[in-house]
Amino acid sequence: MTTERREPANDADERTMLEGWLDYHRSTLAWKCEGLTDAQLRTASVAPSGLSLMGLVRHMAEVERSWFRRVLADEDAGPIYYGDEDPDGEFRLTEADTWQEAYTTWQTEIAIARRHAAGFRLDEMSRGKHRRTGERFSLRWIHTHMIEEYARHNGHADLIRECIDGATGD
Repeated sequence: MTTERREPANDADERTMLEGWLDYHRSTLAWKCEGLTDAQLRTASVAPSGLSLMGLVRHMAEVERSWFRRVLADEDAGPIYYGDEDPDGEFRLTEADTWQEAYTTWQTEIAIARRHAAGFRLDEMSRGKHRRTGERFSLRWIHTHMIEEYARHNGHADLIRECIDGATGD
């Protein structure tokens, strides 16, 4: 698999620009994971952190699910990898955890996120509320936050990937 990344056109309208940058950052995370074995993807490469590429992908599946399903669409979608007993469960990997499962789950959540977002205007407020703050958010805010979330974690992914096999690149 070769991940294709495309920056949005520099003259795109706002929605196309936001969706384009979000997709660019989604693709960047996939690209950082490309060509590695399950064992490498589970490797926590930057001591003392337990952060791994597979853990980041599982985390982003949870983040997609939270913002687009729970907050935006007010869908009753519980967590996938974490719970009250283990709030960081998406980062805790075992030998049984596979890239295929993590990637498929993440891609499923992205597809659902796109479907939900398509039904909202950028300035339209979410149907659901944030579980901790009780706030509603515009789709514009959610897109901007997701771009920030991916960009931050893609920086982590850069460092982890370089520790695994020396691969670098933006």
